[in-house]
Amino acid sequence: MKLGVNTYTYMWSIGFKGPNPAFPDSEARPDTPLTALGLLEKAHAFGLNLVQTGPNLPVDKLPAAEFETFIQTAREWGIKLELGTRGLDYDHLVKQVAVAKRMGAKLIRTLPEIAGKYATDARLIPPVVRQIVPVLEREGVRLAIENGKTPAADLRAALDEVNSPHVGLVLDMVNSLAIPEGWKYVTQRLAPHTMCVHYKDFTIKRAWHMMGFICEGMPAGQGLVETEWLLNELKASPYDYNVIIELWPPEQSKLQDTINLEQAWAVESVPYLRKFIKD
Repeated sequence: MKLGVNTYTYMWSIGFKGPNPAFPDSEARPDTPLTALGLLEKAHAFGLNLVQTGPNLPVDKLPAAEFETFIQTAREWGIKLELGTRGLDYDHLVKQVAVAKRMGAKLIRTLPEIAGKYATDARLIPPVVRQIVPVLEREGVRLAIENGKTPAADLRAALDEVNSPHVGLVLDMVNSLAIPEGWKYVTQRLAPHTMCVHYKDFTIKRAWHMMGFICEGMPAGQGLVETEWLLNELKASPYDYNVIIELWPPEQSKLQDTINLEQAWAVESVPYLRKFIKD
């Protein structure tokens, strides 16, 4: 088990166009966005030996020389890489397997999207994923599907049906609050297929008027996630899974203040999780 960071540890620092169609003009564009090499530098400064990329900073879209520098720097610093993408379509995943091999990545994180649409119906997943299994087996790469808008029990049933040691799950317990499903329930259902954990702490508090709740991120160890309970439940995983820090810092009045908060939370989160994950 290794502790690492990814592009969603620093989403505000990287910048993004708001994905919520209810806010078409919302975006975060830092004056100096964090780069792929900058993400490696963050990990190296923390003494971490794992970086997972993501579709919010697609390394396969980098200029060839920049991509090569990213790969070589990771090797020089002893940082293992994992590749992040989205989608389950065969042609796309074949290309991503090739990218992973070039990076030396043994795991590809993806979202259960088929033809550009999120597969909330988990029964759609097995026939699509079975197509890529022979490629994964031949190349020695694992495909880990992240939970979210697909009910945990249904996603587990889909992975049971695929029944391949090369196809599993990225467990992000907090993502499933949107369904809604509790983080402990999701962990218990999905632990047997977990190949990677996105550790995202959070809190739920009453609004000031007491009519409703506010769900926000927190630095690791300061929210509702019980780390010892989580790691104990994950003993059900047959994989040597890694733990990736992700953060949900609430937006501040100025983008730079949000970025500063995000980076401060990373600084707080690493030593907390180091108490449990020694590499």
